[in-house]
Amino acid sequence: MERDDEASGPMMEMCTNGGEETSNRRPTIISGEPLDIEAYATLYKGRTKIIRLLFIANYCGGNHTIQLEALRMAYDEIKKGENTQLFREVVSKINGKLGDKYVMDSAWCESVERRAEQKKTKLENELSSYRTNLIKESIRMGYNDFGDFYYACGSLGDAFKNYIRTRDYCTTAKHIIHMCMNAILVSIEMGQFTHVTSYVNKAEQNPETLDPIVIAKLRCASGLAHLELKKYKLAARKFLDVNPELGNSYNEVVAPQDVATYGGLCALASFDRSELKQKVIDNINFRNFLELVPEVRELINDFYSSRYASCLEYLASLKANLLLDIHLHDHVDTLYDQIRKKALIQYTLPFVSVDLSRMADAFKTSVSGLEKELEVLITDNQIQARIDSHNKILYARHADQRNATFQKVLQMGDEFDRDVRGMLIRANLLKHEYNAKVSRKH
Repeated sequence: MERDDEASGPMMEMCTNGGEETSNRRPTIISGEPLDIEAYATLYKGRTKIIRLLFIANYCGGNHTIQLEALRMAYDEIKKGENTQLFREVVSKINGKLGDKYVMDSAWCESVERRAEQKKTKLENELSSYRTNLIKESIRMGYNDFGDFYYACGSLGDAFKNYIRTRDYCTTAKHIIHMCMNAILVSIEMGQFTHVTSYVNKAEQNPETLDPIVIAKLRCASGLAHLELKKYKLAARKFLDVNPELGNSYNEVVAPQDVATYGGLCALASFDRSELKQKVIDNINFRNFLELVPEVRELINDFYSSRYASCLEYLASLKANLLLDIHLHDHVDTLYDQIRKKALIQYTLPFVSVDLSRMADAFKTSVSGLEKELEVLITDNQIQARIDSHNKILYARHADQRNATFQKVLQMGDEFDRDVRGMLIRANLLKHEYNAKVSRKH
């Protein structure tokens, strides 16, 4: 492997990845344990806790132990609320596999639905009275109560409509922000991320009334919207800007561990080396989130330090659990593909030639498989190189940096000469008092 003398200094660490291990290299610790559903569920509350458990049950890949445990916990959680429709769905999925304690409870459903009907009648009467008396604040609260009622019952569309109706009766900036936060919550659960972006922007129009926790929540919501639209760089920036004061205050949507995982992976897939150092590794606020997910912290540090084998091992160990994440599952393969491509590109940058056998060892793949990956990158013009398939060597096509430097120096010399001549001419004009005077008309 021959190094390019003109290559940038910080990349020298790459040499260790293709050859022998250095003696001061710390051991790689990989956590490949299956998802601890009980610990995972405690990170969330409300409807998102139930929906995440059901998502795991649906996508756990035929692991019946995990599936039944997720369904059991979802059953218990639903019975704390008022969503009988979701309860029936869970009972149908359990299908008697958890014994007599987890079967259809018709008496509970009838009781909940009867109370819901009584509450709805009461809310309708109260709202009708408020509208007759034209009390704006009471009308706003009436629609808000209706939104809460429908949300608890699982009627997200009706909840959204009622939350939005409060807009016409908001009299302060805080009322508008409260309306926006409710609309954002329901929109996330309905998967309507265009609404999320719209109401985040609306809430941010009143910055003087936003406290740090609300700002953190808005950035999380905006990050999820960008993630859903596959705008990974924008998503990373939003998650990286989340204030640690968020804590567990938004666990009806995301946990702080999610902020670290979503932000870290999106940053790895979309940031260049300098951005990764400045905005992720040196980001004191985001470091607090990364401490909650050591695997993500370590794989980011490994990537930046060019320890690609270790980085890819961490990614591989996390993949199964990430595929069970309700927001990230559709993006895991794309993010992993982009991270791997960036690693391949970064590995080859400082060298004139690279031994493909050593590079294949560093990336835990075969030489033939590596060749195919490199061919795609070369075709896409992401790597300036050619492959010697016979000798299994990658030759870089670096621009003639020495000639480019000479040309730049000559250009700077010409510019300096022109500037000096201009200053000398001006000095001579001033010396001989050859000044152009503007005539005035009185």
